[in-house]
Amino acid sequence: MLVVMGLLGAAVLVALIVTLGEANRQRDRALQAQAHSYDVMILARTVSGTIARSEASLGRYVISGKAEQELGQLYYDQWRLAGTQLSKLEGLTHATGEQSARVAQLRAAYQQRGEELSLTALSTTYGKNSQALARYYKARQSPTLTAIDRTLDEIITRERALLDSRTTDAMRTVSRASRIAGVLAIFGVLIVLGALILGWFTLQAVGERAIAQAEADAERERAEELAAAVTQATDELRVQEAKLRQVQKMDAVGQLTGGIAHDFNNMLAVVLGGLELARRSVAHDPSTATRHIDNATDGANRAAALTRRLLAFSREDSLKPEPIPAAQLVSGMSELIDRTLGDAITVVTHDTSSGWRVRADRVQLENAVLNLAVNARDAMNGRGRLVIATGAATLDEHQVDHCSAGDYVTIAVTDTGTGMTPEVVERVYEPFFTTKEAGKGTGLGLSQIFALVRQLHGAIAIDTAPGRGTTVTLYLPRDDLAAQADPAVATAPAPAPPAAEALRVLVVEDDPRVLAATMGALDELGHHGLACDAPGKAAGMLADHDDVDLIISDVLMPGQTGPEMIAAIGPHFPHIAVLFVTGYAGEANASEFGDHPVLRKPFTLAGLERAIGTVMAQGDRPVRQHQIAAE
Repeated sequence: MLVVMGLLGAAVLVALIVTLGEANRQRDRALQAQAHSYDVMILARTVSGTIARSEASLGRYVISGKAEQELGQLYYDQWRLAGTQLSKLEGLTHATGEQSARVAQLRAAYQQRGEELSLTALSTTYGKNSQALARYYKARQSPTLTAIDRTLDEIITRERALLDSRTTDAMRTVSRASRIAGVLAIFGVLIVLGALILGWFTLQAVGERAIAQAEADAERERAEELAAAVTQATDELRVQEAKLRQVQKMDAVGQLTGGIAHDFNNMLAVVLGGLELARRSVAHDPSTATRHIDNATDGANRAAALTRRLLAFSREDSLKPEPIPAAQLVSGMSELIDRTLGDAITVVTHDTSSGWRVRADRVQLENAVLNLAVNARDAMNGRGRLVIATGAATLDEHQVDHCSAGDYVTIAVTDTGTGMTPEVVERVYEPFFTTKEAGKGTGLGLSQIFALVRQLHGAIAIDTAPGRGTTVTLYLPRDDLAAQADPAVATAPAPAPPAAEALRVLVVEDDPRVLAATMGALDELGHHGLACDAPGKAAGMLADHDDVDLIISDVLMPGQTGPEMIAAIGPHFPHIAVLFVTGYAGEANASEFGDHPVLRKPFTLAGLERAIGTVMAQGDRPVRQHQIAAE
């Protein structure tokens, strides 16, 4: 009997130990599941807060109108931080199929939202404040924002449900173990000593767990204090980084203006030197004087071309989009590219574009190709092989970046240089970011090209790796109108306007030197000029001279602009044609000029004659009833 009772007691003790052990394991698993659920919910709330802070920073950046560059950087940093936190959330939920699918939806909405907000930030960076503000408010109504919030709420709600379910299962397991232990306690009389010992161990385990919990709470408090200190240090570091970026930007602007001054000084040296030499030789050697004058004219034309490029870069020169064959553009630039890159660079061109054209401003597109060639030269340290390939591609929807489906003209520039790391590629489009040495780059080239390509609804692709060289490909939408046009008509040169008869011309110009030069040019062309040095005098002079055929007016003048003057006096003199002359149009809308053509300064005598002939030849006008069409 004692042996039986001993065996029975041992069996009960084993059963009790197994039951309690299983209950402890279930409890531990429940605690781990609870901790995991809390981590998922906290991280989801953190992602939501980081996205909210990023969008708030972008809103303040848009409202500041580019004045607070650090807000733009803060938006960028917070958005990248949200992406990092989202990656951690993917790691936590990868084992849960339902939650993993929701996180994948959240990732897609996050990427789509980033593309919407990046356009707003880019518009603000390039000073398009009204466009940026409109895009920002449109983005606030975007369904992607609602999708992000809804998905986060679903993740948290589902994780809370999982937490409740896991807690219920754990409690159910503990309750079942308790019932079994109660049944086994009936036999506890035989194993009182064992029960007492087991109880003592249980109390000891509970005490140790309580001590461990207290230590864990203390460690958590210390971790929170450390996180707060790290956050404060990070904020201070970002402030210092913003100050450093501002200093770098100002240094880049100084380098840019220094380079411009150097180029202008070279051109002015050619002009002034040529004129001085011509003055010395005009009396005794007219042919030499003519050669020096031609050199001075060439220098002045180069200065005018540089001015047009600067105005195009600053968006102060109105764009002139036209259908441009890609291969023709590259071949026309070959001499300029060769002279710019030097003899140590071998330039090779390929064309598979099948004559496709792109509608763009020629000057800006030439600047883009030249910038890519110069970047390639620097990447090859001035020695290597450069390939410029023009081609044609038909893309599917979003096959390349955000491009729509359709036909695209490609311009690819390939070098044999050092290549770029993925970290550099991520930042190459940032304004003022450069990997070149101080004094060798401003970091504006690729950001300007990026803005041009986005303006044309195209995309840029970069294929590079350290030690393998770099290929930068521009995808520009094909000009369908040019493709459908009759080739014979498209290539036929426009007929020159007929020479205008002797005209009575009122010249409105506030600069006395430009006024005198224009009057001399009109006299040389056989016209009769009438000088007006202020827009306020024009109406009175027209009233005193009823034989005026044409008004040539500057655009920007003190007190009143040329378009404002014409708008005021035009209804009283509808028979008089108008030609605007300007070297600076600002952001003026073309509607401000009405139907009147514009001649850009500086202009040649032949250019003025051609513009006058075009103005006077356009439209069917009776005598002294001139109706000018748009140029």
